[in-house]
Amino acid sequence: MKQIFLALSIMVAAFASAQSPIKTKASLSDETLVLATFDTIKLLAPDLKGGKPLMQAISNRKSDREFASRNLSLKHLSEILWVANGINRANGKRTVPSAMGQYPLQTYAVLSNGIYFYNPQKHQLEPVVKGDFRNLAGKQTYVDTAPLNLLYIAKGKNANDNFNMAMMDSGYCGQNVYLYCASEGLKCVSRAGAKEAELLKAMNLDSNYNFILAQTVGY
Repeated sequence: MKQIFLALSIMVAAFASAQSPIKTKASLSDETLVLATFDTIKLLAPDLKGGKPLMQAISNRKSDREFASRNLSLKHLSEILWVANGINRANGKRTVPSAMGQYPLQTYAVLSNGIYFYNPQKHQLEPVVKGDFRNLAGKQTYVDTAPLNLLYIAKGKNANDNFNMAMMDSGYCGQNVYLYCASEGLKCVSRAGAKEAELLKAMNLDSNYNFILAQTVGY
């Protein structure tokens, strides 16, 4: 009798295991990011074999202006920052070109719990200011509830510096994000405006910094 009971217990355990597989690290990375604390976010290495072929991504590229409010997955957040302004070579060069290798643009991520600076060398998001500042990241209503607003901000030598190169560079960053979103089935739109003075003040950036471009990304 005990042997029959033991056999039945093993069969039930095996069935339950088959119905509820253990979550791997990879599957956890695809889950919605939980922003319980305002700390450094260690980003995942990009999946260089993922996504759709380039020509399909270009065919699917478009702008959207309606976004779900749920957070992005860590995978998507990580890869968006990398394609926008990450390092793709051992010599420190980026995923985007920059005239004379100057890279004047800094990339910031406005999430629901605060504004983060993207550190390309460490591939991580570093806290800048805590709080929900999405309403400053743009003038459109969808900006307020979208899970991610990217800010491309240039640091000049002074307030009267020429930011033409930074404007050109922002186009490369923006198009990379557009193509990634088209490849991954995400929504995206570029925006030339934000509540710039309030935004830079909230971020404690002085007059040497200039807002160049923003992008809203989500599902």
